[in-house]
Amino acid sequence: MKEKITGSHALMQSLIAEGVDTIFGYPGGQIMPTFDALFDYAKEINHILVRHEQGAVHAAEGYARVSGRVGVALVTSGPGATNAITGIADAMLDSTPLVVIAGQVPTTSLGTDAFQETDLVGITQPLTKWSYQIRTADEVAWAIARAFFIAQTGRPGPVVLDFTKDAQINMVDFHHEKCRFVRSYQPVPDTDPDTVWQAAAIINAAQKPLALVGQGVTLGKAEKEVMEFLEKAQIPAAETLLGLSALPSDYPLNMGMLGMHGNLAPNLKTNECDVLIAIGMRFNERVTGDLTKYARQAKIIHFDIDISELGKNVKPDVGVAGDVKQTIPAVTALLNTARHDEWIAGFKPLAEKEYETVIKNETMPQSGEIRMGEVVQLISDATRHDAVLVTDVGQNQMISARYFKFKHPNSMVTSGGLGTMGFGLPAAIGAKVGAPERTVCLFMGDGGFQMTVEELGTVMQSQIGIKMIVLNNSRLGMVRQWQQLFWKERYSFTTMMNPDFVLLGKAYGIDSRRVQTREELPGAIAEMLKDDRPYLLIVDVETEGMVYPMTPGGTAVDNVLLG
Repeated sequence: MKEKITGSHALMQSLIAEGVDTIFGYPGGQIMPTFDALFDYAKEINHILVRHEQGAVHAAEGYARVSGRVGVALVTSGPGATNAITGIADAMLDSTPLVVIAGQVPTTSLGTDAFQETDLVGITQPLTKWSYQIRTADEVAWAIARAFFIAQTGRPGPVVLDFTKDAQINMVDFHHEKCRFVRSYQPVPDTDPDTVWQAAAIINAAQKPLALVGQGVTLGKAEKEVMEFLEKAQIPAAETLLGLSALPSDYPLNMGMLGMHGNLAPNLKTNECDVLIAIGMRFNERVTGDLTKYARQAKIIHFDIDISELGKNVKPDVGVAGDVKQTIPAVTALLNTARHDEWIAGFKPLAEKEYETVIKNETMPQSGEIRMGEVVQLISDATRHDAVLVTDVGQNQMISARYFKFKHPNSMVTSGGLGTMGFGLPAAIGAKVGAPERTVCLFMGDGGFQMTVEELGTVMQSQIGIKMIVLNNSRLGMVRQWQQLFWKERYSFTTMMNPDFVLLGKAYGIDSRRVQTREELPGAIAEMLKDDRPYLLIVDVETEGMVYPMTPGGTAVDNVLLG
């Protein structure tokens, strides 16, 4: 006869059965039985105590993005659950696999406006792949198995489990069985063989093909397959923001980053190519600009695991549904070996123009204030391009995406779809926990840093060896840039009075240093990277720095400003 255990213990054993070894969380009243059970599993599950529930979910995101596993967050009801909403929404838009477990009042109190009761299922249904309330201990193992299956299959995303207090306390005969099927849920759609043939035929006839590589390539672990595809037909490629690191930065067919602050050549060539091949990306407006002027001359092929994305923003001539790890090789097998030397050569003069007009001045200034780009490039070089890049949101994000280089997949962690300021610090914590053997470099602005600055306490308590770089311009830099360009230099509330960040870092026991001159930079970077302990580097950069190139929002993708 099986021994009965509580629903909370059933939760712990179910998580272990699903391979969970790390939880990011914050205790509270309605989740206390589960945290009490967690105390008994300290050897099996590493719990990282964050300082805010938003930080727990962002940390779980960072963990998931570098490890390829499901991130887990554990919070209490009411404000604990609502504090987690931003991270849940962020994960949904960026296809990050999470299971977020929140405490809830007992079933007898549901609907009574009990202390710290919120309708978490109702709130999160539009923001998740699945949101479910566990009301009995008998449901625990089933719900966990289903949650992990849904979160990590197909197009990944967040799942929320609302765990009532009596379900945590009541007894159950525990049995966990992995979920392998959910009725009405088809994580990987069937691929129509005709679309494979049609895609290959269009590519074989192309004279000026261009591939757009998105995060779906990384999520599908299809980097090798995509490179074989590109090489067979000699197709130049560009990456979305979240697709960065799917291809090595120095890969010969990698033409750079797409989008509003992407590289000049791929953005201009988007409106010159005759075949546009989108692989695991969703044609976000930050990539396409004005859709009425986007790649009108090109035949469009779209590979995606999510059939709702095929034709949602850009109508393809051929939509190839399915897992890119299977669909790309299927098309590759039908491709002719091809050369597009003249077409590829046309990218070079545009790259040289961008270098002379923008990159050289940004990364190798001869005088004046320190520039953001030179800081990013120096740190990338110092890590030999082996590090994981984590960014916050704003100018720091776009600059580090442009100038940090990558050798390995799963090396870019940023908030894309939601653009969440405050994402960076907790996400870097999760990234380091998920890949402890790798150097994790976090770039933040002074604004975003202060949105989740309390997570320095997590860094201190758990000794998370992340390298935190604040590009400090005492401004909300991206908003200020838009005010300068499009709002007649009316700088409405974008100047920030900041604390002494070095004293703040030292208050948390973290080695900290401030750099104000260019000459100090190399030594400070070497000091930061000399060991695996946490480090906070504040670099005072030019107060009115700009991120170029820039395609103004709502304009054509080839309407690129260079300064």
